[in-house]
Amino acid sequence: MSRRRLFVTTALPYANGSFHIGHIMEYIQADIWVRFQRLCGHEVHFVCADDAHGAPIMLKAEAEGVTAEQLVARFAAERPSHLQGFHIGFDNWHSTHSPENTALSQDIYRKLKAAGLVYSKAIEQFYDPLKGMFLADRYIKGECPKCGAKDQYGDACENCSSVYSPTELRNPYSTLSGAKPVLKSSEHFFFKLSDPRCRQFLKGWLEHPGRLQPQVLNKAREWLEGEGDKALGDWDISRDAPYFGIPIPDAPGKYLYCWVDAPIGYLASLKNYCAKRNLDFEKTLNESEQIHFIGKDIIYFHTLFWPAMLNFAGAPYKVPDHVYVHGFIGVSGEKMSKSRGTGVSPLRYLEIGMNPEWLRYYIAAKLNANVEDLDFNPDDFLARVNSDLVGKYVNIASRCAPFLQRHFGGKLHSLAGTFEIGCGLRPDSLMYELHTRASAIAALYDSREFGKALREVMLLADAVNHYVDEKKPWDLAKRPEDAERLHVVCSVAINAFRLLTVYLKPVLPDLANAVEKFLRVTPLTWIDAEKLLPEGHQIDAFRHLMARVDEKQLDALFEPPAPTAAAPAARSPQTHAEHQQHAAREQAVSAAITIDDFARLDLRVARIVEAEAVAGADKLVRLTLDIGSGTRTVFAGIKAAYAPEALRGRLTVMVTNLAPRKMRFGVSEGMILAASGDDGPGIFLVSPDSGAQPGMRVK
Repeated sequence: MSRRRLFVTTALPYANGSFHIGHIMEYIQADIWVRFQRLCGHEVHFVCADDAHGAPIMLKAEAEGVTAEQLVARFAAERPSHLQGFHIGFDNWHSTHSPENTALSQDIYRKLKAAGLVYSKAIEQFYDPLKGMFLADRYIKGECPKCGAKDQYGDACENCSSVYSPTELRNPYSTLSGAKPVLKSSEHFFFKLSDPRCRQFLKGWLEHPGRLQPQVLNKAREWLEGEGDKALGDWDISRDAPYFGIPIPDAPGKYLYCWVDAPIGYLASLKNYCAKRNLDFEKTLNESEQIHFIGKDIIYFHTLFWPAMLNFAGAPYKVPDHVYVHGFIGVSGEKMSKSRGTGVSPLRYLEIGMNPEWLRYYIAAKLNANVEDLDFNPDDFLARVNSDLVGKYVNIASRCAPFLQRHFGGKLHSLAGTFEIGCGLRPDSLMYELHTRASAIAALYDSREFGKALREVMLLADAVNHYVDEKKPWDLAKRPEDAERLHVVCSVAINAFRLLTVYLKPVLPDLANAVEKFLRVTPLTWIDAEKLLPEGHQIDAFRHLMARVDEKQLDALFEPPAPTAAAPAARSPQTHAEHQQHAAREQAVSAAITIDDFARLDLRVARIVEAEAVAGADKLVRLTLDIGSGTRTVFAGIKAAYAPEALRGRLTVMVTNLAPRKMRFGVSEGMILAASGDDGPGIFLVSPDSGAQPGMRVK
């Protein structure tokens, strides 16, 4: 097999938040593939970066009273602990807010302009006169021009699913300031994707055999061949100041749209990496296969804009060789959603001490080469990890290694007559079966069919365990005359265990490292599948390699940590006046928020259709609330103020997008609003005026 040179990337996470489980899933997929390639002796440059530009970052930083650079740096500081925690081995992690990315992005812009593929024209956009900035669709709301529904975003109606332009909204307002936006003209720059040259190039690039998965190719082909209002259009690549991004070199006050410089961040990270390693960037780029791992939500950018940009920018840039696309990840059949409490937090996973390789194995066992969504099912996770990794794989060593230590000083018997590469192979032997599957398992890893590869490995683990069950080393150990048979049986099992470790190493690098120390071998590579441990090779005493998943750990994963109450500070007795002053400070108005902060709360009118006291709880009442689109269960601490029977039929206000909270008595799916004072006189439900109907938005 010829040695490959590979330049591998994953999609850049947006730098205004922590990693979510979708990021970790993608990084695990790419990391497994990269580790396999390296085990086979190939050269891999594996890089990523933070996507650090754009209006959302600028506005979030402004709301928090920090600079955009400080905001980006805060989230960048989190990255290493997450990546190292899940054994994800990027060679370099960089940022799109970097000198390398600025230089490369501006260079590509100039070359596309010189090729006649960038032009400018005046467009009319909504402008917020209070914020002093043009508004993207997400920052404009109003009444749907089709059905009249209120509070709809500037691109599509959630009520009737109509699609429209922001200028068609009735009574529009800025979600940033609440101001009525005004139409204002501005000169924008466009990448001429509709140019016949682009279309001709993209047609050839897309059809290159094996470049894209069939599902991805069909979707990209559909976009490329669209006609009329579905025809491939030109791409607006500029934004007006104020904007956190890369300046357009020949247009003061204009910036490259963040989706222009984001994929160029792949190249910027590689350039930064090459400088650190004293490698020639252009030579490394041009001599390597360029491979991207991405999610299905960003296919459009990576199969149309990105290859066209690279192609027409010319040397030293080159088009991607492969774009590998995966689906989304959900929990127990539901789409991941932090607002509904159905997400798996990578940070929470690590904080409660769950083994990162459990998750690596579970995700790998569900991944394939298609664009399919994955499901994290807690019961399946527990069963699969405990059965496969502990019950099958680790079990082999734990069953046989103690006999080698106890009876033979940890030294192995020769298996030369049982398994010799190239000659003397016994087709009926266990080791023959394990060895001959190496090429098939390698092909599955290379084609990203990780689930199939692991099924093959676990079938082999079953065969090894069956061999041990059949030979019964525990019985052989009782009979001195069977000492040599015991030695051979346990040596076969340990050699098989080593071979299975080779096959699992891309997925379980940390466990493989522990096995290598236990077996006293150098780091295993794929070629070790063709070798046996020699006669007399000594292994260490077996020590615990992997614990089972405990059901309580999964409960803790989905149970948010309880807030820690601050210990009361020691203080001297207060006078009545001091107490009043303290109370006034406690009741002071909270720090100012923006209208966008408030808009994140989904407050709805709710009718209490059922109320009952909760057995075993002093304060709680279980409420069933009608919110128009269905019912929700909420536990409210209002038992001291309201008799349950007096609540039925009343209207109240509910926070509907609060993450569900798992409680001892059940799951609370929201919160009702009530007023109270520190010193009494009690609790008072917030109720809308008569005539309000369940489901109405409170704003």
